[in-house]
Amino acid sequence: MHTEVIPTLHFRIAVTKDRSSLVPLINAAFAIETFLGSTRTDDARLAAMMEKGRILMAEDNAGNILASVYVELRGARGYLGMLAVDPAHQKSGIGGRMVEAAEDRLRKLGCEAVDITVLSLRPELVPLYRRLGYVETGTEEFHPTRPLKPGIECHCIVMSKML
Repeated sequence: MHTEVIPTLHFRIAVTKDRSSLVPLINAAFAIETFLGSTRTDDARLAAMMEKGRILMAEDNAGNILASVYVELRGARGYLGMLAVDPAHQKSGIGGRMVEAAEDRLRKLGCEAVDITVLSLRPELVPLYRRLGYVETGTEEFHPTRPLKPGIECHCIVMSKML
């Protein structure tokens, strides 16, 4: 049984200088995705994401980045993606707190609902998001920014939640 005490978290929007810390955190959190032909992100991809949307990060009292999530406004809807929790702190509740913080941000920006996509190759994530109030609303084609390993097929499961 995991009994780690959840640290105090401070949420803020990532700035350019945070990318050098975020890239290894995100890649470590997504190392389980062995179906990708390379790492999940790099500095250039993160920079592009930060131009289109924002990266919300959670730091502990010592300033260590423990988690991050991509947040994007899409009209009256928001989008969350690439939720990453430091592997040393996974299964401690930090991921759920990151989602709540991102939803709060989107709510304050006037969003009525939030959408996420879950890769079909990660079916264990669907029940986790259901517990956070998300429901499956459809599927869409997966357009990977990194190649999938040969012979692997994947699609996105779209999940949504009213704010």
